[in-house]
Amino acid sequence: MKLSPVIGLEIHLQLKTASKMFCSCPAREAVAPNTNICPVCTAQPGALPVPNEQAVRWIVRTGLALGCSIAPFSKFDRKHYFYPDLPKGYQISQYDLPIAREGFLEVDAPGGKRARIRIGITRVHLEEDAAKSFHSTEGDVEKTFVDFNRSGIPLIEVVTEPDFRSPHETKAFLQELRLIARSLGVSDADMEKGQLRCDANISLREVDEEGLPLKETLNPKTEIKNINSFKAVERALAYEIQRQTKLWEAGTPPVVSSTRGWNDTKQITEPQREKEGAEDYRYFPEPDIPPLELATITDEEKARLSELPAARRERFMDEFLLDSVDARLLCDDPRLADYAEHVFSELEDWITSLEAAGEEKVEQNRKRLAKLVSGWLTSKLGGLLNERNLTIENLKIDPENFAEFITLLANGKLSTSNGIVVLTEMLETGKDPSQIMEDRQLDLISDEQTISDAVKRVLNQNQQEVTRYQAGEKQLLKFFIGMIMKETEGKADPGMAQNLLLIQLEEKP
Repeated sequence: MKLSPVIGLEIHLQLKTASKMFCSCPAREAVAPNTNICPVCTAQPGALPVPNEQAVRWIVRTGLALGCSIAPFSKFDRKHYFYPDLPKGYQISQYDLPIAREGFLEVDAPGGKRARIRIGITRVHLEEDAAKSFHSTEGDVEKTFVDFNRSGIPLIEVVTEPDFRSPHETKAFLQELRLIARSLGVSDADMEKGQLRCDANISLREVDEEGLPLKETLNPKTEIKNINSFKAVERALAYEIQRQTKLWEAGTPPVVSSTRGWNDTKQITEPQREKEGAEDYRYFPEPDIPPLELATITDEEKARLSELPAARRERFMDEFLLDSVDARLLCDDPRLADYAEHVFSELEDWITSLEAAGEEKVEQNRKRLAKLVSGWLTSKLGGLLNERNLTIENLKIDPENFAEFITLLANGKLSTSNGIVVLTEMLETGKDPSQIMEDRQLDLISDEQTISDAVKRVLNQNQQEVTRYQAGEKQLLKFFIGMIMKETEGKADPGMAQNLLLIQLEEKP
């Protein structure tokens, strides 16, 4: 018996609007519990909800980005269930007329059985968030406390088709969705902060040797809740595949849909309850909110829709000759991608001068330049920012100065080791790199005699290594170059140093 997983996702994105979904309370984290609240979001008698226009615009924008059809008319509904974190006894959500439906998202999933996946989007609708419960035990008494600061914050729910075939694919999809949300500016989508939450639905079905299902109907699904990281999504689904496989092999596959919670400490799913159906929620239209007319908003949001992450990665590869890995690294943060684009724009004059001079291997030089920009931005500068708890947003180095820094490296006027020194001072002071090099006398030494003398000193001080090199240990070349750079305080032209080093090594008996 061969089994294949069938996985669908229900994803909640917390919008970063200034106010809540149906009231004017701030939609942000509060210092103290139950401070960002009012009669509307705590369901006091007589309080009436008023929809947040920004939230409506942002769900339309998100639906368009996910290739969905936007409904000309939509409405809100009451979804009834009783829990301490739901003060009204119902949630204002959407049922039969969601704002967006029938879209898709294509995602690269390298390393999996399917390198590229196309996931159908069933619907995208708007609703309000619930409050947050906290559980504690004092002595023998278990207590639950409720903080209503989160109650009423706008949520986008994205429901996918059951098109995933592995935990790896779900992780890739969620990461791309997070990047889209950030690029659109609608949510920070930080999973650890609860701004992106995911419930995963999974079942198994029998397939033939080619992976085709033996029957069209799907088996009862298990919904997994309490997943709070991308790794947890993968691990929870992997565990559930193993658990359900054992049930199939024992001849007792799941016969009813159920809900299980992910226990991250034990790395297992645990039973919660049988899964509710739509009839259990007793949906009916929200009587206090009139229907939404969305045609005008849809036209306006179409005009405002920015370039999506996948298209930007492709353009970075075509326009700047970045490889796919570097393009993804830069575009994984929209702010970093914006900065990189400005840097490449500043480098155009230098690239044009290469082409005007008829320099050979222009494309090769452009690729080398792209590698320098990506490497120094993501690795070197990224590391310095992390050490100082800074972000690209409060960077003192403007794109023009960073581009100048890259040209100094590319033209061989600045070594890698001294480049770190210059970049660190640029980060701390905002000065331009040429001024720092002049002040600290960090220009590369290109005088042949000076470098030749340094080479001789290094070889005389390391006779054992010279003998080993001449006996065939050619990897010692890097050792000698490192010693020369140390001898010259990182100022020797690396290319010239290597050429003179090879000449003198070959002259040795």
